[in-house]
Amino acid sequence: MTFAYAKPAMMPTIDPDQAWAAFERRDRRWDGRVIGAVKTTGIYCKPSCPARRPKREHVEFFADAEAARAGGYRSCLRCRPDEVGRDREAVAAAVALIERAEEPPKLDSLAAAVGYAPHHFQRLFTREMGVSPAAYARGLRAGRAQHNLRKDKSVTEAIYDSGYAAPSRFYADARDRLGMTPSAWRDGGRGETIRYAMLDTPLGRMLVAATARGICRLTFDEDVASLRRRFPNAAIEPADTAMASLISGVLQAIEAPAAAPDLPIDVAGTAFQEKVWRELRRIPPGETRSYADIAAAIGDPKATRAVGTANGSNPVAVLVPCHRVIRSDGTLGGYAGGLDRKRKLLAAEGAGWKEQGSLNL
Repeated sequence: MTFAYAKPAMMPTIDPDQAWAAFERRDRRWDGRVIGAVKTTGIYCKPSCPARRPKREHVEFFADAEAARAGGYRSCLRCRPDEVGRDREAVAAAVALIERAEEPPKLDSLAAAVGYAPHHFQRLFTREMGVSPAAYARGLRAGRAQHNLRKDKSVTEAIYDSGYAAPSRFYADARDRLGMTPSAWRDGGRGETIRYAMLDTPLGRMLVAATARGICRLTFDEDVASLRRRFPNAAIEPADTAMASLISGVLQAIEAPAAAPDLPIDVAGTAFQEKVWRELRRIPPGETRSYADIAAAIGDPKATRAVGTANGSNPVAVLVPCHRVIRSDGTLGGYAGGLDRKRKLLAAEGAGWKEQGSLNL
């Protein structure tokens, strides 16, 4: 199982308000998606340019650097917007090398293959993909391991079919990334102890469940019976005093999201799902992103529909804030917990969206 990386596509049409907002917050995720050109200086920049921002009325936007040059502008010497395309091509090439390799390539050889210095390429790759080259390779192998385990293969078969050279590395990666051991992952949580509590929140009843490593399930309208069906071979027990801080943190994440603690979570999905969930956790309280924004940010701009599916499979509501993802037209879209809860979560964070003005929240 491989996950393709593609260069972000240029926007066929540009929303000037969204583009200006990206420039104001110096959003690297918009680099390569839009170019801002300053009429008073004749210079064009990428959104993350560190230079002081001009007045809004002095800026016009283009889909790419070529269009800006055709408009009579020249490239900024500070942010070097013309290099964005080359950087992304290098990352795409590196991803392809990692996915074809039997063993994860070393950083030095990977950087040399795409023509960059190792430390510079490490930063570049991490900025584009959200993880380092080594972490991407581990995630790719772990995603293959999950796929192979779900096909009822033996653990030994899964080890070698997923690209691991030795069982020790497979188990080390699985502990770090999947949470449960490989056998337990395949076998309904066998050997795990999962503690749970039912919470009364401003949004209604919520189930919170956690392993010793962190919260593994946080959902609306579920109960302990659903937890037992999901993990039929785990020991399912009521919350103990050790869960008190997790429960308190969940309530704070709902009632005062800006001040909520960073709670540990213990979840696993496919490599693609986990890329989406990591990107969702980067959205600050009070802000929203479109499904297309998330797809572009993870390096797969054509995967808007798949992003929506990954959102819907999020096992930890609120903490992985899929409620902060809305449609490109500003309307809410869907939400597993129901649109009324999505509205209340966004309103509590101070976020705005298209239909909000007509609601009495």
